[in-house]
Amino acid sequence: QVQLVESGGGLVQPGDSLRLSCATSGIVVSSLHVSWFRQAPGKEREFVARMGPGGSGTDYADSVKGRFTISRDVRRTLYLQMNSLKPEDTAIYYCSVIYRGNQYWGQGTQVTVSS
Repeated sequence: QVQLVESGGGLVQPGDSLRLSCATSGIVVSSLHVSWFRQAPGKEREFVARMGPGGSGTDYADSVKGRFTISRDVRRTLYLQMNSLKPEDTAIYYCSVIYRGNQYWGQGTQVTVSS
């Protein structure tokens, strides 16, 4: 059974950093397409970052390019390092994987950027 659990969100000030984690079970993340999405209040869920299997590269939304970094460990955990946070980064952040043709989601973690 595939399970994803995000953590690491919180309330921070503009310019601060956070690192989100996504603990997985039932899969080995190094061999999968993995992604982070976010959903702000009143808006649709949007793509943030993704990483291909093995060393096949990363991709970022223009709004986070140069500030956010997606990574993973060798087996179970995804990360999203977020630097220079802005109020417009406020959202619920979700990790996602594609496994055997299905897309799986975590429950999300809230990130609030406010002074």
